[in-house]
Amino acid sequence: MIRFLFSTIGGLFSWIVTGVVFAGLIAGCVFWIYSRDLPSYEMLEQYTPKTISRVYSGEGRLIDEFADERRIFVPIDAVPPIVKQAFVSAEDQNFYSHKGYDLQGIASALLTWGRSGFHDLRGGSTITQQVTKNLLLDGSRSIERKVKEVILASRIEHVMSKDQILEIYLNEIFLGANSYGVAAAAQTYFNKTLAQLTPGEAAYLAALPKKPSELNPVRNYQTAVDRRNYVLRRLYEDGHIDEATLKAEQAAPLKTVQNGDYQPFRATLPPRDYFTDEIRRQLSRSFGQAEFFGGGLTIRATIDPDMQSVAAKALQDGLEKYDRGLGIWRGTGATIPAAKLGTEQSWRDALDDVPTDKAPRDVAGWFPAVVLSLNDKAAQVGVMDHPGTGTVPVADMTWARKDGRGTARARKPSDLLAVGDVVEVKQVDDHWSLRQVPQVEGSFMAMDVNTGRVIAMQGGFSYQSSVFNRATQAWRQPGSNFKPFVYAAALDSGYTPETVVVDAPIEVNTPQGLWRPKNSENKYYGPVPLRIGLEQSRNLMTVRVAQDIGMDTVAKYAERFGVYDPMQPYLANALGSQETTMFNLVAAYAMFANGGQRVEPTLVDRVQDRWGRTIYRHDQRDCEDCKQQNIAKGLGPRVVADREQVIDPITAYQVVSLMQGVMQRGTGHGISLPVPVAGKTGTTNDAKDVWFTGYTSNLVASCHIGYDQPKTLGRSAYGATLCGPVFQQFMTQAVKTYGGSAFKVPPGGYWAKFDRYSGARLSDDASGDNVQAEYLRPGQERHNDGEIVDGGFAMGQNLPLFQQGETDQGDAEVTTSTGETKVIPKKADYGTLSSGGLY
Repeated sequence: MIRFLFSTIGGLFSWIVTGVVFAGLIAGCVFWIYSRDLPSYEMLEQYTPKTISRVYSGEGRLIDEFADERRIFVPIDAVPPIVKQAFVSAEDQNFYSHKGYDLQGIASALLTWGRSGFHDLRGGSTITQQVTKNLLLDGSRSIERKVKEVILASRIEHVMSKDQILEIYLNEIFLGANSYGVAAAAQTYFNKTLAQLTPGEAAYLAALPKKPSELNPVRNYQTAVDRRNYVLRRLYEDGHIDEATLKAEQAAPLKTVQNGDYQPFRATLPPRDYFTDEIRRQLSRSFGQAEFFGGGLTIRATIDPDMQSVAAKALQDGLEKYDRGLGIWRGTGATIPAAKLGTEQSWRDALDDVPTDKAPRDVAGWFPAVVLSLNDKAAQVGVMDHPGTGTVPVADMTWARKDGRGTARARKPSDLLAVGDVVEVKQVDDHWSLRQVPQVEGSFMAMDVNTGRVIAMQGGFSYQSSVFNRATQAWRQPGSNFKPFVYAAALDSGYTPETVVVDAPIEVNTPQGLWRPKNSENKYYGPVPLRIGLEQSRNLMTVRVAQDIGMDTVAKYAERFGVYDPMQPYLANALGSQETTMFNLVAAYAMFANGGQRVEPTLVDRVQDRWGRTIYRHDQRDCEDCKQQNIAKGLGPRVVADREQVIDPITAYQVVSLMQGVMQRGTGHGISLPVPVAGKTGTTNDAKDVWFTGYTSNLVASCHIGYDQPKTLGRSAYGATLCGPVFQQFMTQAVKTYGGSAFKVPPGGYWAKFDRYSGARLSDDASGDNVQAEYLRPGQERHNDGEIVDGGFAMGQNLPLFQQGETDQGDAEVTTSTGETKVIPKKADYGTLSSGGLY
């Protein structure tokens, strides 16, 4: 009996040993098979996760950020102990003692897998295994992936320290709300740094890795609190917090950004605008989407935030003035159902949900509001971010009529509004005033003429209403804004500012039929100096000049300046019929202001990678003195710019002088600044596009207004009347900061005096309003003697001509060569103000 018992026990032992050996062999084979094609874990030693790219203003203020995965990398030494302890206690209690895997956890996971019918294999992963899964393997739930995970985890533990592994984990883990890593999550949920987190807040973050969507602090508040309290209990059991802290933190409410307890981090930044979005567009093209949205770039923008605000307001004021002048009310098109108007909380929640493209929040002083009630005298409105309710009096509505309702203006609020309508309002004194986003759009851009640094860019009325950037993306006809380039080509082709050109009707045979370009009114100057042609924006003179020097020459100049690439050499294009962008036009005008040197516009001064290395710098000028420890007293650092000379400096100055005449006597005469200014208006056929582009010695700025689907702006719309005030409003403020001086006269030329109206050479001591001093190149004047340019087109007879000194700008007072003062009266049979254009 005893022998049988020992024999049985011995047999069982042999089977057990044999089974263990075979199990070991099988496990060894499995591990060998799965370990052959494993990914390399060496990449973890060069861990470079996707991180946020941030945009800063010149003063170092954060103004925007971009990211696919919102992650802020934090070295392990900068992570507070309570944060590390919370995640270790919640996710891997034995992290500091195991070798990459936890046998007890694996056994528990296998048991759960068996209970699920071998369908759901989850859990049991250490922090090291989670790093392996997230960075080296896929997220499948299979026994094969688990085996690979264990093998890799054990290998990683041999080559990396626990702190290195934990650093990767805390920066890589997804914690909901597009937040990757603990630092981004702390900012997303609490708008705090890691050092500012309480133990309860750290515990909530540590609860998120397993199921972040199910622990949403708004939708699943109690579940989130329960899980937070569980992690707090684990911290207490592991000896990281005392009992008093445990009880206090568990009793505290879970306060989060999502519940409105803290201001969102994004609210501390200015609203995204056209400027930073254009940076995104350009740098994504230069560095690639992946690098821009995940490379952790530090971008120093050229923007001047104060000037950007001034530019936005100037353009918005101009567009709104035009829109209100039309007297048509369109509103936002958004409404809130009556069922949601019963309580203040319900209508406020509904108002928050109105899309920003319907009711933008980025127009200074404007607020979305909902109409709560109406009577004959006023509308009662509930206004976002303002307590209680307010009123819009009927007196504020009489400027408008409902779109499509005849011509009668509003007499009572119900003529425009209905209960539940979402509107935009602005506070005026003690009441609210209706506002609406104009249908007409526009753009504005300002740039340093010497460096190309763009200080302001507004691509439309409101970025939230329309993200399309009309300053860089819209191709529009520049009209007479292009004429300075025709005149520059002529000045380099032997013309002087006083070369006499015929202003008279022209007929041109084209394959499409007879083309008859026109001035803005049916009146002509006859033979007059070139200067008058630009000052008064004479289309017929411009066509004759272009015909005389050749459109190929004009095209080469336009391409050299970067206005077009390429320019079609058609005669009509001399009047700005070919489309270009404001971005191109502003850069080209800057080259006149800076003496004819090439300048490349930029929105970015410098870009640094995640390690702080500069990978792009716009300013390539050389400053040898900057390397010196000391500079001689009274001297400043010498900065050398080795830039291409696009045109002769004297030609550039002559064009500046001509455009100063535009501002003093021509189509831009209504604009006045305390510093010298030059510029040019532009209006295209039927006033579908209106422009004003001008500059001082330091800044160039441009305004464009027009419908996105081109249509006429009306008979009274000109570059000077619509865009001129926008330019004036901006530059009045800009010169306070950036100043201005007389335009620099280049060396190598000489001064000569001419009769402004006839082009005749005068003596050097001549004086009077008819005397015009011109700066000429040596030998340039000889091309002026007795020559009249007609471009090969004959001048007709019996034409209605302007008298000497008369313009289409109104009454003119002149001093003749004999010293007499004469007043040239305004005529009644032609327009009051024109910038020329295609006709």
